[in-house]
Parts: sequence; C-alpha cells; structure tokens
Amino acid sequence: MRVDLLTREYPPEIYGGAGVHAAELVKALRTRIEVQVRCFGSPRDEAGVTAYRTPAELDGANGSITSLGVDLQMAQGAAGTDLVHSHTWYANAGGHLAKLLHGVPHVVTAHSLEPLRPWKAEQLGGGYRISSAIERTAFEAADAVIAVSRGMGDDILRCYPGVDPARMHVVYNGIDLAAWRPNPDADVVRSFGVDPDRPTIIFVGRITRQKGLPYLLRAAKALPSDVQLVLCAGAPDTKEIMAEVSGLVRELQQERGGVVWIERILPRDELTALLTAADVFVCPSVYEPLGIVNLEAMACGTAVVGTATGGIPEVIVDGETGRLVPIDQATDGTGTPLDPDRFVADLAAALTEVVTDRVTAARYGAAGRARAEAVFDWDAIGAQTVSVYEGLLAG
Repeated sequence: MRVDLLTREYPPEIYGGAGVHAAELVKALRTRIEVQVRCFGSPRDEAGVTAYRTPAELDGANGSITSLGVDLQMAQGAAGTDLVHSHTWYANAGGHLAKLLHGVPHVVTAHSLEPLRPWKAEQLGGGYRISSAIERTAFEAADAVIAVSRGMGDDILRCYPGVDPARMHVVYNGIDLAAWRPNPDADVVRSFGVDPDRPTIIFVGRITRQKGLPYLLRAAKALPSDVQLVLCAGAPDTKEIMAEVSGLVRELQQERGGVVWIERILPRDELTALLTAADVFVCPSVYEPLGIVNLEAMACGTAVVGTATGGIPEVIVDGETGRLVPIDQATDGTGTPLDPDRFVADLAAALTEVVTDRVTAARYGAAGRARAEAVFDWDAIGAQTVSVYEGLLAG
C-alpha cells in the first residue's frame, strides 16, 4: 500500500500542532506501509518527501490562492498512489483534486475547522471565504474523515451536516514519549531568567485568538505574588493580536515580578526543561480540537490546567491529571466566553489551587505522564490510521 500524505507543515518547517502530528504520524505509518509526503516550502533532505513552492506567478497573492497553487502541484505529483491523506485546509484541495484526478480514496484529518475560527478573516481577508469553501468541499467529498477527538467529531457534524457520520473516525493525536519526557535542567531554566525554585506556571502556544492568551494575562493579576508566569508565545496571527498581547504583558510586568516572555521558538531540550521545572502548564484556549501542547506538558510530568472546551476534556482528567476550567461560550463560531470576567476568575482560581499545592501538582504530573503513555502512544495511533486506510481499499 502506498499513501501520499499531503500537509502544509513538515520538518523542519513546523509552526503548529498539525505539523507535529503529520511528522509523527509519518514515522508511525512507515513501520507498516509506504508513505510519500508532499508538503509546502523548501526542498527537504528526507527520502520520500517532496516539497512544493508557490508558483512564481502567484508571489504576493492572498494566502488562500498561493495554497491552491501548491495544491495543484501536489495533486499532479500523487499519480500512482493508492490513497491520499490531507491535513488542514491548506492541503485539503490537493487531496480532493488528487481523488478526482487519480480515482483514489481521500482521507481528511481535521485538526481545526474554519467555521470555528472566524478570526482568521483578520489574517486572510477574503481568502477566509476561499479556505472555508475548500474545507467544506473536501470534507463533504472525502471517503473518510478522521477527527482528533470526539469533541472535534461533534463539531464536524455540526459545521458540515453533509458529512456522513458513517465516514467519521476518531483517532487521537499522539505524543513521542521518548522525545517528550521529564528533563530536569536547572541551568537551562535559569538561563531564561526563571527561578526553578519558585512556583511556576507556563504557557506555550502561538499568539492567536483561539489560544486565549489575553484571558490568561488578565487572570494572572490574581495569582499569588510569588508565582512566576513563563510565556513561550510567538508567531502572532496578526499585528492586532500581537499589539493586544504586548500591551497586556507590559501592564502585568508593571504590576508584578516574575513574568518572563520568550518569543522565539525553543529547541525541544530547552522547552522540556522549562516544562519540567514548572508546577503547572496552562491551556486557556477557547478553541482546541485536542491540544498537543497539553500532551507535551503531561509527558514531561507537569500538571495541566485547561479550558473545558473541544477535545481538552478528553486529554485532561479533572482532579487526576490537572483541572478543567468551565466555560460558557458563544455559538457564533468565535468561542468567546459569554461571561469573560467569570472565565478569567475561574481560570485564576484553578491555577492558584494547583500552583499553591505542589504535592498535588506533582501527583497530577505523574498521573499525566502515565495517561500519555497509556492512551496517546504513536504506535497505536499509526495502527488505527492504517486500519482506516485498509477499510477504504478493501471496500
């Protein structure tokens, strides 16, 4: 069996969870089947990986149009495959066109949904209407749709009622347990201006509306004065969200010490050292299909506090691996808390509860590592994904 996996992100050009998923899934699949990777960007050295650049004629075009330019090349390149598997709307058109062009099944993995990210219009402008149309077409025509959580599966059927539930499969994101593990390295932690002996809360994520960082920065004002807040946050979606976050960080730093903002993407050994040193990892997202960052923190043995939305409750077991923060959200696709002040207060209370009880935090962290090992191992996820492929090719 040959499968062509189509993705925008692939190492070393990764900026989000979908890219991590694609890279790890390919490794798991290649122990079982032949996989050809087709991705965006610069040429890769890895065998079986073909990268495509935006056609020169489209340089400077809207991001949705440049993506289509790459997708056309991907679809053509997939000749000879048995099945195509696309990840995110950026590559969905390539998968759909390959299905039509070559007469092969198309599998889509849903990492997020455009109707539930309306703020992307700030970034793409009219291209958001194009990305939404691409996603809808691909999902409704796909032979199988893989959701990374049950919550994501529910969202797919709600946003795209044209998708046959019989074509839906839930296969979780996974975590490389050898790469993501406790890494006690106080010297690395101190090099960032973080005191490894102080109670610490850490956030890791892109600066985008869905990650809920402004809510965390407001909640941080209510944290005990001895608590450090480490923000590994960069890659803003827009100038506007960056300006908002920058202003809130400055305001917080003027009110309290121990606020450390790291804007660059960190190598894994440095990030795992920071995660291991922290008492609590926080995921204040208002939209999160699953949240690989939660798995990364759990694998490092760190307690997790996250919003009870999307797939997060399928990762964090409340009162066992961390705490879930309740949220009532708008149904207009934005995920905005209906009562922002209450959400901020509840977030602050949950963080304070865990970070001030280091014995319980350590117990949550140990249980989180055990859960990551038991449920989110990539080998099992690879096997489940191949089972989806085999079902389509046998039918």
